[in-house]
Amino acid sequence: MCSLPKRYAILLFSLFLAVSGIAQDEDAVTFEVQLSKSKLGLNERLRVDFSMNKDGDNFNPPDFNGFKVLMGPSQSISSSWINGVRSYSKTYSYTLSPTAQGKFQIGQASIVIAGNTYKSLVKDVEVTAAVDKPSDQMTADDVADENLHLVAEVSKTNPYLNEAVSVVYKLYVSPQIRVSNFVPVDNPKYNNFWSQDIKVSALSAQNGTYKGKPYLYVVLKRVVLYPQKSGALEIEPYTIDVSVDVPTNKRDFFGGRVYAQTNKRVSAGKRIINVKSLPLANQPANFSGAVGEFDFSLTTSKTSLNASESLQAVVAVSGKGNLKLFKLPEPEIPSALEVYDPEFTENVRTNLAGMQGKVSNDYTIVPSFKGKYPIPSIDFSYFNPKTERYITVNSDEIVINVLEGPSSGAVAGTTAPNSNKQEVMTTGSQFSFIKLDPGLAPKTIDHFFGSTRFYFWLLGPLLCIPLAILFRKKRAEIASDVVGNKVKRANRLAKKYLSKARKELGNKDLFYVALEKALHNYLKAKLKIETSEFSKDKIAALLRDRSVRDETIEGFLKLLQNCEAARYSPFSEVQMQQDYDTASETISQMDKQL
Repeated sequence: MCSLPKRYAILLFSLFLAVSGIAQDEDAVTFEVQLSKSKLGLNERLRVDFSMNKDGDNFNPPDFNGFKVLMGPSQSISSSWINGVRSYSKTYSYTLSPTAQGKFQIGQASIVIAGNTYKSLVKDVEVTAAVDKPSDQMTADDVADENLHLVAEVSKTNPYLNEAVSVVYKLYVSPQIRVSNFVPVDNPKYNNFWSQDIKVSALSAQNGTYKGKPYLYVVLKRVVLYPQKSGALEIEPYTIDVSVDVPTNKRDFFGGRVYAQTNKRVSAGKRIINVKSLPLANQPANFSGAVGEFDFSLTTSKTSLNASESLQAVVAVSGKGNLKLFKLPEPEIPSALEVYDPEFTENVRTNLAGMQGKVSNDYTIVPSFKGKYPIPSIDFSYFNPKTERYITVNSDEIVINVLEGPSSGAVAGTTAPNSNKQEVMTTGSQFSFIKLDPGLAPKTIDHFFGSTRFYFWLLGPLLCIPLAILFRKKRAEIASDVVGNKVKRANRLAKKYLSKARKELGNKDLFYVALEKALHNYLKAKLKIETSEFSKDKIAALLRDRSVRDETIEGFLKLLQNCEAARYSPFSEVQMQQDYDTASETISQMDKQL
């Protein structure tokens, strides 16, 4: 007899243990105790539920020391099948009333399930002095007030001027109630703040705590603020209307708790932000209000070029802080260089931490003369709220080397020794864009009287009189042809209804009604008979008299028969398409034969 290798035997044994473990987990017995509350007033009631997932016998409750049993035990059973798996629950419930203040324990209860004895855990309960309104007398509004809270969480309550402050509005909901919808009622205006809302992409519930108790919370609104004024600044309340489902003591037919719905208006309340002024000590003279952590630079696209060419000088500040709320320093450009107004560029994103990114001014510079022109170093100062210090950053000096072009000293004459003025030199091309020859031509006066247009408008109406007479005579001839007009109208109707039948393909009733009208109007046009005279025998006789072939007549009559049968019998789309094609072909053949 062949034996399995050792490693396969170990693998099979492990698999057997795993399957056995799964089966044991599925058959695991649970016996738990649940309290309606862990802290209550002397005049309130406590509900205690002992639940098990298997049916058992010999249930033995605890003594309930410190409490009086008002009701119980009441028994409820729940059983269901989901995807072939049975779910079972059996609960013994008690309603208790405390007899004294203090800290008590709900002792262990026991139950015998499948021959084994199971015991519940011990639960602690604190009984306080009598409350104003006991829980069993509270309305749905009272329960919602205790279990629903809107909170404004502020990142900093004592920031510096122009320092970022984030406010997150959270709605805390106790697991005892359910929230189905909310509507904002009053949004704060954030006076004396620069503000920007941060979009909340999805409302998702998260686990949290409120005053030491477990809650679920949802983030409803997020905003970033930059205070623009020092002192005590107020953030107005954020208020919403909420639809709340509150559990009652009633149960439905299946034992589920019945909920009562109410609307509650909750507010986050106003918050006070104490904004500190920026220190005046050691404040740089060139400080423009920048607060944060920044990098500063002055760069040029090139440092060597010819006269009349252009270069770009960029003054940029990047980092984290109030990037949109201060002015960038301006470079000192030599007068020999022509400078255009800067183009401002902003690449800033805002999140709960504040603004981050880069702002810059882009200057276009055009030199006119040959030479070397230095752009001096410039300073940028900002206040760092973390270190509470002013920081000044200097850019490097940049020298612009103009290689080719007129020299500024080529003009005859000299300037005063201490004069900063420079003679303006023309390069011969500065004003080349100005057009000196306008290309204007003298305007000739065109007289209307006696011109060709004058005689055309004078004699034109007279020439139209014979044309009008001919047109009227032709219309009278057409109107006098009664039979011909009837034939034309019938032909138009036949084409109209046949095209309508085509549009109704797929709709049996409308299609065959339109097809029948098209066939009738075609016969009316060709045979000159009225609808009241229609009968299949007469139609066949008239068509034979007109030398129409028998197979064409039979096809035409078959179409009329299908139109009648369609009122009572089902017809497929394929049959409708065949009848439409047959009608087109039959009318075409009858036209040739007639």
